[in-house]
Amino acid sequence: MPELWTPGMAGPLDELVSRIERRIESFRSEHGLETAAVSVELADGSLHRLATISPEPGYGFVTLCPHCHEGEPEEIIVPLGAIREIRIGPPDGEHRLGYSPPTA
Repeated sequence: MPELWTPGMAGPLDELVSRIERRIESFRSEHGLETAAVSVELADGSLHRLATISPEPGYGFVTLCPHCHEGEPEEIIVPLGAIREIRIGPPDGEHRLGYSPPTA
């Protein structure tokens, strides 16, 4: 497997997260959805259905806050290079979990 290429490492992570949130909002708006489902696939193949994403702690790391079906809430701090894919789509299934951008 070739080395993982990570785009845009030169810019601040808070700007990257803001752009991702704008893309989520645009998708939701374009498709007339009340909420959008956002999932992140990591390089290890794990898939996480997100409630939120944060640019903290920074220094090349972001915090993923997945929806928790059972048990205690959790946060996953990952290096940006570990993110293989971010998928935005309509909420599906009975639970219809969606993404909530942080309040200002």
